[in-house]
Amino acid sequence: MIYRLKNWLHRNRHPERYALLDGLLRNQAMTREQLLAKREHDLSEIIRHAYDRAPYYREKYAEVAAQGLAMGSLPILHKDEVIRHRDRLVAADFDWSALKIGNTGGSTGKPVSFYYDAFKGELMRAGMARSYMWAGWKPGEKILNFWGARQDIKSGPGFGQRVNAYIAAERTIGAYEYTEAELRAWAATIRSYRPVLLQGYASILAELARYVIDHKIPMPATLRGVFSTAEVLYGWQRELMERAFGCKVFNQYGSREIPNIACECRHGNLHVFTDMVYLESLDIEHERRLIVTSLTNRAMPFIRYDIGDSGRLKEGDCACGSPFPLMEIGLCRSNDLIRTRSGKRFYPSYFIHLLDGLEGIGQYQFVQREADKITLNLVAPGGLPAETLGALGERIRREVDAGMVLEVVYVDEIKRTVSGKHRFVISNPV
Repeated sequence: MIYRLKNWLHRNRHPERYALLDGLLRNQAMTREQLLAKREHDLSEIIRHAYDRAPYYREKYAEVAAQGLAMGSLPILHKDEVIRHRDRLVAADFDWSALKIGNTGGSTGKPVSFYYDAFKGELMRAGMARSYMWAGWKPGEKILNFWGARQDIKSGPGFGQRVNAYIAAERTIGAYEYTEAELRAWAATIRSYRPVLLQGYASILAELARYVIDHKIPMPATLRGVFSTAEVLYGWQRELMERAFGCKVFNQYGSREIPNIACECRHGNLHVFTDMVYLESLDIEHERRLIVTSLTNRAMPFIRYDIGDSGRLKEGDCACGSPFPLMEIGLCRSNDLIRTRSGKRFYPSYFIHLLDGLEGIGQYQFVQREADKITLNLVAPGGLPAETLGALGERIRREVDAGMVLEVVYVDEIKRTVSGKHRFVISNPV
């Protein structure tokens, strides 16, 4: 079949990725006891590596090192530490010229930039492929992505891009804004492209699902799964997607700095990928906060990282037979759509990534109270240059709406909601 040819071509282009995938598939055949033993070994290795090689960890763990760097004695790593000490978190034996910079969306209100190497990128894609296989997807079969971040969209319709997309059997649609016309075009793309999987942000896929249902648009029988990522998946969104697309929705949990934390199986349970992360759920500030350690990122280790989300670990086994333990995610990454007077709707990640790469921002929050005005509340003690603010305002007028005004307000703090979450985009036009 054609997908097998594509898989062969893709394997030859990305041998490391597929070697890693083969290893991940072997891991999920382990027993629970074998997996947990592997996790403990990998955890000990990454902690020792971070302490020995990364200057900031050596300083941070100085007081507890004499006790043997036991996991429970290690202090939590907070986002503001990563922001302030980013370069000192990099392991000394890595070639700086081989590292890339990634940016988080700052779902908890603090945008974080981090370094990563090619291995992390390949392992991330291998981990995603393993998750897709839980839906019955096979390497070489088509995936259609709906991404809300410009940085994830490969620009240029050149021949090389088209060849790469064909071999990868993967197409990505920029979905940071959408109107009825875009929704109609996306539905048509699904029908013509006939993917096996859809993947994207919950809010975008739910809006598309509503459009498909309202207009009674038949979806192709090729669809086997919808992967929801990047934000909370609510029950009403899941129901819309399953009605519209005629297949199961799989919830994914991860972040840019630590991807592939957990994925949902066919029985609706979230399984923690303990061969890639060590996950804790601790009582912090009156909520069960998720603390995550990457077991694989040796370039810039994240040890006991407060990712900003809430959730809890669960006991017991799943009927799917997976040895990976269970978890529940709490209400996190709760966002709103920004709506313009002309009827456009913008996914929150568009506004999040407006601030990518900007230094000196502690926290931020976009608030829409009027149809033609967005207020950007900033915790930035040094302020931002006037030309930077001017460029942000101009970009919003150019890309969002010509009549949209950006108001910047400097504040000392941004209060959390009653549930303890920080909403980074709030839309409540009067």
